[in-house]
Amino acid sequence: MGPLDLLRQAVASTRAVTADRPATGLSHDDADDDAGTIATDSARNFDPFLLLRAFHSCGASVAVIGQVAGILHGSRELTGDLDLLWSGSPAEAPALVEAFSSVGACLVDDDLRPVPLALPAFSLPKVQFESAQASGDLCTPSLPWGSLPVGDFLSRALTVSDVDGLAVHYLRREDLIAMRCAVGRPKDLRRAAELERL
Repeated sequence: MGPLDLLRQAVASTRAVTADRPATGLSHDDADDDAGTIATDSARNFDPFLLLRAFHSCGASVAVIGQVAGILHGSRELTGDLDLLWSGSPAEAPALVEAFSSVGACLVDDDLRPVPLALPAFSLPKVQFESAQASGDLCTPSLPWGSLPVGDFLSRALTVSDVDGLAVHYLRREDLIAMRCAVGRPKDLRRAAELERL
């Protein structure tokens, strides 16, 4: 089973887990350090494929990080958000505006203040996005990543393609593990250990 098949399987499992679950009032931003976003309302109807296809169609160069990247490497733990990394280059921002606009996304800054979906939003080190089927963080190497060479992680990201032409970029397993260990929350350490075993 290929990486995108694993992600489709995880999306189906997420829908099954959350189908009859009462609303919590919590979003991906409220996820706790142990359970993660699978325990929030962001996991309900979670399906990152619409946004991933929009990035591909619009020529937006982004790499999947976080647990969706873990799933692409074979992680069995479910998630309810889509975290992304891009270069922060102004030349790449118009494609992001087009992609997010095509799925009706809304943006907020790191302080949860609404940000217009326009080019200036993508001069920020990080924005959070929400659409009908996926929410998460869109990060750049300008964030304070400590000693992590995140720009290098982005430049050596893997690419997987589907039979219908969809191409998805995602971090290498060792780079994802390094990010997990640097953050150090219970869920990150658990997921890093799982990735080490795979």
